[in-house]
Amino acid sequence: MKKLLLFCFLAGYFTVSAQTELVFVYFTGKPNKAAFYANPLTELSQKSLDRRTALGIVLNDQDAPIEQSYIQNLQNLGFTITDYSKWLNGVAINANQAQVNLIKTQPFVQSVESFAKNSSLVLKTQNTNKWSEFESTQKNQTVFDYGSGSEQIDQINLRPLHLAGFTGTGVTIAVIDTGFPTVNTGSAFSRLWTNNKIKGGYDFVSKGTDIYNPSLNNHGTVVLGAIGGYIADTFVGSAPDADFYLYRSENSTVEVPEEELYWIEAAEEADRKGVDIITTSLGYNNFDDPKYSYTYNDMNGTKSFIGRASEIAVNKGIFVLIAAGNSGEVPWHYITTPADNVKVFSIGSVDSAGNASAFSSYGPNSLGMIKPDASTRGTSSTTVNNNTTISVSGTSIATPIAAGGVACLIQAFPTMNRDVMRTNLRQSASLFPAHNDQMGYGILNFGSFYNSTLNTSELVKKNTIAIFPNPVKNILNIATEAQIILTEVYDNLGRMILKSAQRSIKVEDFAKGTYYLKIQTKDKVYYEKFLKQ
Repeated sequence: MKKLLLFCFLAGYFTVSAQTELVFVYFTGKPNKAAFYANPLTELSQKSLDRRTALGIVLNDQDAPIEQSYIQNLQNLGFTITDYSKWLNGVAINANQAQVNLIKTQPFVQSVESFAKNSSLVLKTQNTNKWSEFESTQKNQTVFDYGSGSEQIDQINLRPLHLAGFTGTGVTIAVIDTGFPTVNTGSAFSRLWTNNKIKGGYDFVSKGTDIYNPSLNNHGTVVLGAIGGYIADTFVGSAPDADFYLYRSENSTVEVPEEELYWIEAAEEADRKGVDIITTSLGYNNFDDPKYSYTYNDMNGTKSFIGRASEIAVNKGIFVLIAAGNSGEVPWHYITTPADNVKVFSIGSVDSAGNASAFSSYGPNSLGMIKPDASTRGTSSTTVNNNTTISVSGTSIATPIAAGGVACLIQAFPTMNRDVMRTNLRQSASLFPAHNDQMGYGILNFGSFYNSTLNTSELVKKNTIAIFPNPVKNILNIATEAQIILTEVYDNLGRMILKSAQRSIKVEDFAKGTYYLKIQTKDKVYYEKFLKQ
């Protein structure tokens, strides 16, 4: 009886599986769409294009033709294809369960949907297509909703690098701080773990690996959050795709000179691991035992052990960023060490209006060298802790925001001499060639650095581009001799709201505010900012 039941079950299975249904096969994308955008007349008539222009309707991927090789691949599998849709990007075929299972394994297939209202087929794709997963990852890397972090990203003009795909990928940052509780459990850091971005860590204070212990001070967690934290549609750090080593060198319950040694050990380990950047929001002047305390005259960059070691780290090719300190309103008043070292890049703090934060420590160092080097947002800045965003103030938060920007630059220009990079960062800051004792050369401008470097590169064509009017009320025009392949408009939260291949973009229905334009030509990608009145 059991054998008979088994036989009947199998026979029934093959009968059902042989039944076919009309299904729609969705493709993963249109890999040759650039050719369409370069010459829309290959797919659309001039009259069709004129109508779009008259009505302010922009071309998009739906207008591009289906990838013919995808259709051919399905035909090679034995399917007859007579119907398709470029708007839906797919084709209709008749298929049984076994054939659907085969179709879903193809790298160019996104999904399969039956026309039947009560389908007998199992259509849900069980394993995400590796190519669609890659495309999704790339999109997430470059198009973000910055949420409450948008102001601090835009103040340093970092968005152009993110839009260009430079989000810290492949760049390794060592965060040397107090400890990292909740980084291993908080949802705000889950994206780092999912993408294998936490490469390791060590506690040089207790000589162990428990850097996530809940009893540790969360200062390091908050610092890391400003760079790599991510909460969908709520917050994005300044280098969300960088890799990280997390080191504890600071015992927050005491101030002892051994902490300088812990930092040095951490920096040496970071060097061993091959990190590109060290960011530290720590500094020293007074210790619990006053015999170890420094005077301002000692802030010459080499008096302290940690100052000397930080210079060695720089000489090893590591870009070292150090918080200037929060002593602007207390008797000490000045920067602390190792921010006093001439080769480290020390960071002061500004508020949302671009004014120096009252608490931000004053330079120069005791030899008269300009410190801090530059500044970023440190008053009421946004970061993440555990599962949520928080607002914090201090050069401690300004520094990692800057460190993330440097990571994006290093990804963009990996072979650039680091001394040149530091010099260019100073020279592209808001006050240069002037400076002041709290802001250094002013607010960092990563977009200006990026664009000016591209414009001087021998690899870049001499094409120029301009947009007008700016500010704009109705129509934004693009003036260039280059052939425009694609233009994308992003709002102030990083969301793409429009695609076009036209030289005139209708913006009268946009809300008032700041927008970003990504213009792809045959030889180059340009990034422009415009204001909608």
